[in-house]
Amino acid sequence: MATDFSSIPLIDVSALLAKCDDPKMGEDPGVLEVVRQLDKACTEAGFFYLKGHGVSDALLKEVKDITRRFFELPCEEKTKIKMTPAAGFRGYQRVGENITKGTPDMHEAIDCYKEVTRGMYGDLGKTMEGYNQWPQNPPKFKVIMEEYISICTELARKIMRGIALALGGSPDEFEGQRAGDPFWVMRLIGYPGLTTTNGTHEAMKNDIGCGAHTDYGLLTLLNQDEDINALQVRNLSGEWISAPPVPGTFVCNIGDMLKIYSNGLYESTLHRVINNSPKYRVSVVYFYETNFDTAVEPLDTIRTRKNGTKKFEKAIYGEHLVSKVLTNFVDV
Repeated sequence: MATDFSSIPLIDVSALLAKCDDPKMGEDPGVLEVVRQLDKACTEAGFFYLKGHGVSDALLKEVKDITRRFFELPCEEKTKIKMTPAAGFRGYQRVGENITKGTPDMHEAIDCYKEVTRGMYGDLGKTMEGYNQWPQNPPKFKVIMEEYISICTELARKIMRGIALALGGSPDEFEGQRAGDPFWVMRLIGYPGLTTTNGTHEAMKNDIGCGAHTDYGLLTLLNQDEDINALQVRNLSGEWISAPPVPGTFVCNIGDMLKIYSNGLYESTLHRVINNSPKYRVSVVYFYETNFDTAVEPLDTIRTRKNGTKKFEKAIYGEHLVSKVLTNFVDV
């Protein structure tokens, strides 16, 4: 139900975070105001800036800085953790190895997933079985990223409690069998500037850093460089609306699974990245998902019922993820 929005709203969630584990959170005026804003943003744009989130500026900067230091290493060093199917599609991809709808993306990346042990999800999880490939250089890379993942996971859980209220449910709608054991994905992405794409000094101005796509799960937390405007979000009329960096915030958007849970009230909005700056751009993207083996279908609440009969069949999150992963890369 996206609209012809012309900008991305900013939401201060501090009141929600302060009360999110209070049994009476749904009666708190401050929480209800945040919930109202979340509902409006998810209905109209599917995107919003998140402030008052409690993650320190120092940590937001540290994860981007250490990611940048990795991408500055020689190719032979970076490919020590090259992505392979044997690693469950975890690891490093060079520029152009990630594909969106058949077209190579002009970025390099490290892909990380919640680790999946052998047989953990049976045949459903076989493709994703493996452990993250953390680089030895720069030092402390794994420690810093695992701390960041833990913090983002808890933050996303709390935001989802507010979104559950927005959808007319209890705060616990996304706990338990839906997302009580959430899968997560993290992509550390480097977008070459105009003068360095493909190692040349004649990059096309409209080289796409990442092609138009929707995200797969529940909620995305984007930590992007603060001095480069590259993210664009498509509104209902097909216009690409810029999402410029706002210092100290995350850019958040909802994914395909939340669109289903909302019975289409919320839209997993198309977005893309075009880095027309001469500067190298880093983004650290954390994706909060359902349980890997959850069967996702519309919630049964007053809000979702008002949007008509169920508009979606059941979707298994793990199947959805694997179908995307298997078509996202050149031969690896």
